Amino acid sequence: MLIINKVRADHVIDHAAEELKKYLRMMMPESGEVDICYAPEAKDGFRLGLLEDFGLPNDVEDPILDDVIHVDTTEDGGILAGSNMRSILFAVYRFLRENGCRWLYPGIDGEYIPTIDALQPVSWHKAADHRIRGFCDEGCVSQENMLECIDFYPKLELNTFMVEWFIPNGYYNRYYTHQHNTGNFIPEPANDTQILRWRRHCETEISKRGLLLFAIGHGWTCKALGLPTNNSVNNDFTYLTFTEEQLAAFAMINGERKMFRKAPLFTQICMSRADLRSKIADAIVDYAETHRNMTYLRVSLADGGKNHCECEECRKLRPADWFWKILNEADEKLTAKNLPTRLSFSSYMDTFFAPQEERLKNPDRFIMSYAPIARDYCSSINENSVIPEPTPYVRNAWERPTTTEAGYALFREYQKIWKGNVYCFEYHFWRHQFLDPGGLALARRLHEDVRALKVMGIRGMAEDGSQRSAWPNAFATYIYAATLMNRDVDFDTVAEDYFSHAYGADWKQAMQLLQKISDAFDFAYMEGTKSKDEQISAYYNPDHVPQLKKVYELAALERNMAQKHLSMEYRPQTISWRLLLRHAEYIEKWAAIMIAKAEGDNYKALAMAKDFCDDFGRHEPELQRYFDHSLSCRVLEHITRKPQGIILD
Repeated sequence: MLIINKVRADHVIDHAAEELKKYLRMMMPESGEVDICYAPEAKDGFRLGLLEDFGLPNDVEDPILDDVIHVDTTEDGGILAGSNMRSILFAVYRFLRENGCRWLYPGIDGEYIPTIDALQPVSWHKAADHRIRGFCDEGCVSQENMLECIDFYPKLELNTFMVEWFIPNGYYNRYYTHQHNTGNFIPEPANDTQILRWRRHCETEISKRGLLLFAIGHGWTCKALGLPTNNSVNNDFTYLTFTEEQLAAFAMINGERKMFRKAPLFTQICMSRADLRSKIADAIVDYAETHRNMTYLRVSLADGGKNHCECEECRKLRPADWFWKILNEADEKLTAKNLPTRLSFSSYMDTFFAPQEERLKNPDRFIMSYAPIARDYCSSINENSVIPEPTPYVRNAWERPTTTEAGYALFREYQKIWKGNVYCFEYHFWRHQFLDPGGLALARRLHEDVRALKVMGIRGMAEDGSQRSAWPNAFATYIYAATLMNRDVDFDTVAEDYFSHAYGADWKQAMQLLQKISDAFDFAYMEGTKSKDEQISAYYNPDHVPQLKKVYELAALERNMAQKHLSMEYRPQTISWRLLLRHAEYIEKWAAIMIAKAEGDNYKALAMAKDFCDDFGRHEPELQRYFDHSLSCRVLEHITRKPQGIILD
């Protein structure tokens, strides 16, 4: 009989022990019960605890933030330890992984659990190469999607989960109102009270696993003015009326103070006013005082770009200078109340441009987020990258740093004045995942972008993306997690590991086919970088049409292959091939739309995109765990609605 001994009393160790028991019973279903005990002095069985509990050094820079995984076991038990509580949970999953388990998708259907006669000894010790490794909620999600991903990510040794907004109305209600799919489903919107309950449920599950919790982000300007802080489904608040005090607080643009882009969330304020800065600082402190479960409280300005106040006083400093004044005031007030709350601030949109005068007085409280939302995904930074001169700042008229290198040039200006910790807040799993229907070009870019972090002087990455990003499979998430843990991991080795478990004996054919699909669409073309005439469309390129037409042949091959593998020995393999069956239809429809764009027939492409949302949406019950239908339709809207293609404003 196997025994699991907890050498410490802690709720995360409790969860780790239950997870170990569950998977041991699944792997060896006739081996008998597995007992869990609290036994600080245990010398046998599986022993779960911190490194120091076993006389092992725990010399990381910050035990709360930095993960070390240690596994030293025989067939009967041994040590499963970590530098902090969640690292003990990671040690459990690493031990199980070395004994054949794989987690290939969120949810039970993604679990590859072999049946074995005996456990293999494991010797494993690894400090994570990156401090911040995780995801932030985005897209169109159900509560079930959120909970399954919170459970899934730690199994890949991801340690961070970010929850945006005070109430994430938009993310949930794009799903529950069935945005882009009302022809197939009756809307069932959730009210803000229900959504707040779900948010607290998510936070509890994050805590259960000991993950780093980052919370909020945008919305503080609204909070300070008593305006709605949520990101609604349509971002339209034209029904609102404002007091004279609220209107006077809005940024002055072209001599007028009014709501920007029909939403308070996008509307900047007059930041030269000390009273308004104090209101935001007070809101930060009030939230920190009543929400002490966060690792970092994220503080951002309004989400809209190029609408900062043009009054005489505001013009005297850049937006980032005013922003840092707010952060310094919040820090002083947190210190006065003896609150240790850590704050995260962003280089994002107008604050791409570093402060010129203001400096953070207590850098130990802060971590910086570098959020290159405007970049394309056609290159990664490396030692040989040619970095241009930074784009000059012009109030409300600056040019977007649309390449990876141009964005990095602006970040290097921050590095001259900010010596503290930085993580990258990225967008591969936002709209860009849909621009690579085969998935493998995106996966390679992820691998290279994570490897680039060391070159850039950045200590991790969090992805602003949908929690339904496993289309046509979850390999992109898999390689992302693996590279964050070990930046030197080999892409092809990880790919073989994932695809062989996800597809079985014919995994090479599946992978080769998906690579051909990626090549046919061409990620760089789909990013809008290969237009022959931008006035017609970012996607106008008749020369690309023959390559896009190859997709039809590839779809037929994909459908034929999938139909031969619809019932496999392992459940994840059945899921993988069935996803490819639907994926064949998907790429046919997307190819037709892109052919119309490439030929310059924008009206035809727009009509076809609408038909796609109505037609392919019929598969949503089957695909919803893996494929974000609403977000894919939003991407198509941006591709087809305007000649210039995707607009990030």
